[in-house]
Order: sequence, then C-alpha cells, then structure tokens
Amino acid sequence: MSENVIQPKTYLSIWAALLVLLAVTVGAAYVHLGVLNPLVALSIAVIKAVIIMLYFMHLRYSVRLAWVFASAGFAWLAIMFVLALGDYLARPYMPKPTIWTP
Repeated sequence: MSENVIQPKTYLSIWAALLVLLAVTVGAAYVHLGVLNPLVALSIAVIKAVIIMLYFMHLRYSVRLAWVFASAGFAWLAIMFVLALGDYLARPYMPKPTIWTP
C-alpha cells in the first residue's frame, strides 16, 4: 500500500492559511453586518473545516469511499443546523418588560 507524502512546505502553507482565516474570523466579529454575521462566521468555519479535512485528515488523497463518509458528515451537520434554525424561527419573541415589579 503506497501512501502520498505531503511535504512540510504544504503543511506550513496550510497552517498560514488557517491563521489568515482565523484573523478574518476575528476581524469579522468586530464588523457589524447585521443578520449576516452568523452566515459569515459559519462560512469561514466551513472553509477552515474543509481545509483541515483535506490536508490534516489526508482526505485529499484518500479513496472515494472516505469522501462519501466525509460528505455524509457534512450533510448530517446541515440537517442539524436546519432543524435548530427551524426551532429558533418558530419561537415567538417575548416583549420587553417596561417595569419590573416584585
């Protein structure tokens, strides 16, 4: 069984890319984007997760069955996000109390 050897230069460039994405995540947290803040944060997190899966989990050079299982994990994560979002959007908003009386 032959395995692909990833060069240390590749690991360093991936590490630098992850650090840049970390800086973008921190920078995006300080920018007011309104309702787009969670979307931007999740998009950056998905990009970082894909990079980690491709290189550090060696998914890039693995067989297609491993790709199927990794895709199934992302599909399950999407299902969980949709279910959580459906619960969040279905809840009525509570009015702000005007006066607190004990």
